Amino acid sequence: MSAPLRVGNASGFYGDRFSAVREMLTGGPLDVLTGDYLAELTMLILGRDRMKDPARGYAKTFLRQMEENLGLAKDKGVRIVANAGGLNPAGLADALRELAAKLGVDVKVAHVEGDDLIARADEFGFENPLTANAYLGAWGIAECLKAGADVVVTGRVTDASVIVGPAAAHFGWARDDYDALAGAVAAGHVIECGAQATGGNYSFFREQPIGVPGFPIAEIHADGSSVITKHPDTGGVVNKGTVTAQLLYEITGARYANPDVTARFDTLSLSDDGPDRVRISGVRGEAPPPTVKVCLNRLGGFRNETTFVLTGLDIEEKAALVREQLEGALAKRPPAEVRWTLARTDHADADTEERASALLHVAVKDNDPKVAGRAFSGAAIELALASYPGFHVTAPPSDASPFGVYSAAYVDAAAVPHVAVLPDGSKVDIAPAVETLELSEVDEPALPEPLQTDRVRRAPLGLVAGARSGDKGGNANLGVWVRSEEAWRWLVHRLTVGEFRRLLPETEDLPVTRHLLPNLWAMNFVVEGILGDGVASQARFDPQAKALGEWLRARELDVPEALL
Repeated sequence: MSAPLRVGNASGFYGDRFSAVREMLTGGPLDVLTGDYLAELTMLILGRDRMKDPARGYAKTFLRQMEENLGLAKDKGVRIVANAGGLNPAGLADALRELAAKLGVDVKVAHVEGDDLIARADEFGFENPLTANAYLGAWGIAECLKAGADVVVTGRVTDASVIVGPAAAHFGWARDDYDALAGAVAAGHVIECGAQATGGNYSFFREQPIGVPGFPIAEIHADGSSVITKHPDTGGVVNKGTVTAQLLYEITGARYANPDVTARFDTLSLSDDGPDRVRISGVRGEAPPPTVKVCLNRLGGFRNETTFVLTGLDIEEKAALVREQLEGALAKRPPAEVRWTLARTDHADADTEERASALLHVAVKDNDPKVAGRAFSGAAIELALASYPGFHVTAPPSDASPFGVYSAAYVDAAAVPHVAVLPDGSKVDIAPAVETLELSEVDEPALPEPLQTDRVRRAPLGLVAGARSGDKGGNANLGVWVRSEEAWRWLVHRLTVGEFRRLLPETEDLPVTRHLLPNLWAMNFVVEGILGDGVASQARFDPQAKALGEWLRARELDVPEALL
């Protein structure tokens, strides 16, 4: 088969642009439309839904999107693959069949299950989680598609699997076609976050009109190579920068492990293939690791917060006063965790009251909802007439809200069921990989010769480098790249772990690892523990580290004038 498989993606998270499904179906030709709905936080949300009603636990937005677009997809011959099944893929598959009957649309629906390990939590030593879901691979999806499914919904599969599965089914790849599978993983990793591949959240957004970006398409070829593009006349841009940024997103080092293959991101190459077209080629693959990752969420307790507004003079002294008063009021039964943050957003001689104000944020956590609730927020508001001049807060007192704690576990892949439930209701067990390879870091590549320069200028790093950052549980991943060999020769010697810590003082006492990807003129930093127990615990001002890279780009250092 010489023609590529055109796979478009219409969702990067639960809550992404609702209209994207129709936009992708009407914007141009597609063979497959995918959707990624399951972030780590989403699994917690769905877990709480399931606690209220065992019949829930899937992404209801997807069902509403199908109500509007299922007939259109059928008419256009576009097959749909999405992980919107969440904690209840069988329930979503049944709901889709009911919907199709109601709409009079003749579609075959299949689903993939086996990822939910909550009933075996004790067996694996998971310590009473709310959710426990293993990351499955692509072969269950492929089996459903080969059986004629028009729609395949899954639970927790890896983000790239919804793209790899259709490609594997279409081209007839074998389990050990590692290079082809790795190429599809790279393509899937680029498009699974939707518009982040087409100009969304892009460091160099000022260089071209972005508007409302269209969603991405991967044209996947039989050898696993691909072209990343988008429908014509849609917003945004696809270039080597947008693709590089997404390749670096939420990875660690050169080996990117999936249940079916470990893709070597240090082997891939990017090349221009025309306007809004970037080719990914040369990706090498290795046997997958013998274990699979399990996403665990548990209820961590209750949290609450208050933000005091401090205006004008004596900001530090005002902050010290209200902190002393509130901590005194809570002394008899203080919350288990109290975290204060003073954001100096104030300006001297400000021309508006808002610009004259700073924000003092206090967040608390406790296992007792009363302690973290009205006992805390009531004590804060009782200071209204007895504290610093100009006292006010940004929101009224509130009750405590539950928060979750994310962690990852790893179990033997052979211990996790992987089941394709075909359109006729029959089940096919997907065997684990026969050949496996323990995951390890690659040797650090040889560094290029340093850039020789006599003249430097103090400037923000972002004038030279792009960045993209995100979260993996309690860790932050921050990818940095440049766009010329000269800039790479400077960056790789200048932006060491030590310099990274200096530029981002919040990382100074945390484990930081640097991984190099010279073929992309890029490096990725992993900062362990900066996000506490993960996004659901709200341990940090930027709980998913989405802006950590932009903070780094704003920091100033001596940059060679030749690069500016």
